[in-house]
Amino acid sequence: MPVGFAQGLSFDRKRANWSRTSHRPLAWCAWYPADDDAVEIAPSPSWFKQKPVAPNAPVKRSTDPRPLVLLSHGSGGLAIGLEWLGHRLAQSGFVALGIDHHGHTGSEPYRAEGFLCLWERATDLTALLDANDWREVLGGTVEDHACVAGFSAGAYTAMLLVGARVAYSQFEPDNPQKSPIRGPREFPDLVDRIPSLLQDEMFLESWNRRRDSFKDDRLKAALAIAPGRSVLGFARESLEEITAPVQIVGGDADIIAPARECCTWLHENLRSSSLEIMGGGVGHYTFLPEPTSQGLKAAPAVFTDIAGLVRENVHNHVAQMAIAFFSTAK
Repeated sequence: MPVGFAQGLSFDRKRANWSRTSHRPLAWCAWYPADDDAVEIAPSPSWFKQKPVAPNAPVKRSTDPRPLVLLSHGSGGLAIGLEWLGHRLAQSGFVALGIDHHGHTGSEPYRAEGFLCLWERATDLTALLDANDWREVLGGTVEDHACVAGFSAGAYTAMLLVGARVAYSQFEPDNPQKSPIRGPREFPDLVDRIPSLLQDEMFLESWNRRRDSFKDDRLKAALAIAPGRSVLGFARESLEEITAPVQIVGGDADIIAPARECCTWLHENLRSSSLEIMGGGVGHYTFLPEPTSQGLKAAPAVFTDIAGLVRENVHNHVAQMAIAFFSTAK
C-alpha cells in the first residue's frame, strides 16, 4: 500500500507563541494510506533515513473512518523523527499525525519556556485534534477519537492526555525527586533560568497551570516509548485513576532515562498497563530514526548503537507492538 504524506501549519488561537507575536503554531505532518495508484518518491536528504512517500496523494477510500494516532516527539526533536513509526502505522491503515511542539522542537529556535512547561505539549495535541484544516488537506474521513504515541518527553505528553497530572515539574526546586542533571543537553542550566522566567507573566501563567488536568477524553490508548525522568513527577493518585490502556516500552541500555527507573515506576503506578524492556543493548536514542551518513557524522552520540544492534529491527518490533495495541483500543 502506498503511503501518503502531507504537512501544514495550524494555529491554536487560544494561546500565544512564547514571543507573544502571534498565535501558538501547530506545525504538523501526517502519514496515511494513499490510493493504490499514488506515486511514491524519495524524500529530500536529511539526517534521517526516510522511506518513499506520495506527497499530498489522496487518502485511500475506506468504508469506515480511518483510525488516528497522534505522535509526540522528544525534547528538542521533530515530528519527522517519528517517521519510522508513522510510516509503518500508515501501511497498516492508520493515519499518523505528528506535531512540532513550539519552543521544544528543533524546527525552530529553542525556548527555555518550552523545555520547562511540558504540559503545553498536551494542549498542542488537543488543539490539533480540534482543528479541521489538516482534515481538509487529507480529505477522506478520519476518526474523531485517537490513540497517542510519544517518545521520551512525548511519552510524558501522552500520559497527560490520558489523565496523568503533575505533582512536580522535573526541575522545580521543591521536587522531592531530585533530578541528577540541571537541564537537558539543549539547556544544561535550565534550573538556573526558572527564577528569572517566573518574573515573566506568560511563563508564570503557564507554570501555575502545571497541576491542572490535561486529560482529553477522545484519547483511547497511549504508547509510552522510553519515558523520560519527567514522568517521576506525576501524582501517583492520578496514575491510579487512569482507565485508558497504556503500553510502555523501553531499552535495557538506556542511560538517559533508565528503564528500570522510569518505565518500571510508571508501570507499577498504573492500573492498566503493559511493560516491555527490550534487551540486547537498546538505548534511549535507539528509538530515534536510522541515520544517513550525514546524520551519523553530525550527531554520532545520537545515532550510534552498540555493535550488533540493528536499529531497524527495534523499530519494526515497536511498530508491530503499536499496531496490535492500537487495533484493539476501543
